[in-house]
Amino acid sequence: MKTIARQDSEVAEDLDAEFKPLTADEARELRAKNPSISPWRVIAGQLVVGLVVALAAWGLTGRQNLGWSAAYGAIAVVVPSAVFARGLTGRFSSLNPGTAVFGFFLWEMVKMALSVAMLIAAPRLITALSWPAMLVGLVVTMKAAWLAVMFSPRRRKLRDE
Repeated sequence: MKTIARQDSEVAEDLDAEFKPLTADEARELRAKNPSISPWRVIAGQLVVGLVVALAAWGLTGRQNLGWSAAYGAIAVVVPSAVFARGLTGRFSSLNPGTAVFGFFLWEMVKMALSVAMLIAAPRLITALSWPAMLVGLVVTMKAAWLAVMFSPRRRKLRDE
């Protein structure tokens, strides 16, 4: 079977023909239809879910160390996420697209390093640490970011629709 490849010039022409920049009104309408989600809203949701998991672990088992372990797992997600969000929402990260990309990668590395450091410090900070309870708190809190998407402001109807 013979493969027929398109020439680079044909691909470039097709891309130019399909691309149409938005006008200011179209961009405004698109933003109104699809509002963005604040990173602080996501972090607040994670904090609430982490608190619920920690209280559930403590309440269901009656063991205080399981509650503290689950809470520490949640904190190991929330604190680095808050540092990351603060770094991305700062003035420096929005100067131009280049600094935004650099800032994203820089703050993601800081977030990962802080998360690992908090996990390494866990046995020294939490007496009778339960690794399974801490990991449950960590995983459930990480997955709680989807709740912010589910409970985000719904698409608003425009007057013309």
